[in-house]
Amino acid sequence: METAGGAPLRVVVVGATGNVGTSVVRALAEDPRIGSVLGLARRRPALEVPKTSWETVDLTDDDAGPALTRHFADAAAVVHLAWRFGPTRDPLTTWRTNVLGSMRVFDAVAAARTPVLVHASSVGAYAPGPKSGPGVTEAWPTHGWPGAAYCREKAYLERVLDAYEYEHPEIRVVRMRPGFLFKEEAASEQRRIFAGRLFPGALLRPELIPLVPDLDGLRFQTLHTDDAAQAYRLAVLADVRGAFNLAAEPVVDARQLAGLLDARTVRLPDGAVRGALSAAWRLRLAQASPGLFDAVLHLPVMSTERARRELGWQPTTSSLEALEAFLRGVRTGAGDRTAPLAGRRIG
Repeated sequence: METAGGAPLRVVVVGATGNVGTSVVRALAEDPRIGSVLGLARRRPALEVPKTSWETVDLTDDDAGPALTRHFADAAAVVHLAWRFGPTRDPLTTWRTNVLGSMRVFDAVAAARTPVLVHASSVGAYAPGPKSGPGVTEAWPTHGWPGAAYCREKAYLERVLDAYEYEHPEIRVVRMRPGFLFKEEAASEQRRIFAGRLFPGALLRPELIPLVPDLDGLRFQTLHTDDAAQAYRLAVLADVRGAFNLAAEPVVDARQLAGLLDARTVRLPDGAVRGALSAAWRLRLAQASPGLFDAVLHLPVMSTERARRELGWQPTTSSLEALEAFLRGVRTGAGDRTAPLAGRRIG
């Protein structure tokens, strides 16, 4: 990105206090080409990051649009990360934040005439695809998996951005499509989202998990959140458009999960595992819906060649190291100084 006289850039990050947001804010603040970062969130954090200030905004508020436009004024780029994962049993609530709130952000970018919008899409936006081979490119259909609200919402926003780019060709729009993102400081938040607030992290000790189910389709891609943040930073600064897949090697399967947990694999039918998850869901013993389990089994493996070639991006942490960081964080109750990432050890 070029600026008149080489002036430092001002970047706004929407959803700056969660798993991805805290890493993106830090990555931007460390770049000498970035003069200042404004982090927006529903609740002001106690987190202190160089060159960074904070403001509060709720994307579900009717007056959020004008407030966002004011915050975006004179910004060189807006990075949109805000996402609400729950309550998982109330898709209308998540739709209001994730879809309608995102559309407010997009409209405010256009109203403020901000030249760059970097949006957090996901592997979850992709239609079912191959689990082996070189991986699908960014041209793979983004229809999502209809049984999971997360996938429906990510896929819907892809269609919104298709029209948005047509209507606003002057705005450079980038869509980041990472695999599952993990870091130690976000483990407590992710435990609360997917397992519930009362799930004891100590139960993830290897000696307590002797078996890992080996299921058809259980192959997925992960990435350390800090590596994803570097891709966001590069997307802000480079003259690129369109979508970028992000993931680290290797692709994770049951055998590798078993190795992390010092467990052994056991072959099980998908229906048996889904039935157990459905029962836990109905009994409110689990927060993640059976539809999300189905999505994981159908999501394609992605090729990250475009990000490596056009962004010059290279992950520094393997997928297994990212998972190890997550497991360590769950066991210790790791967190950060923001409301979403507040740490808490249970068990």
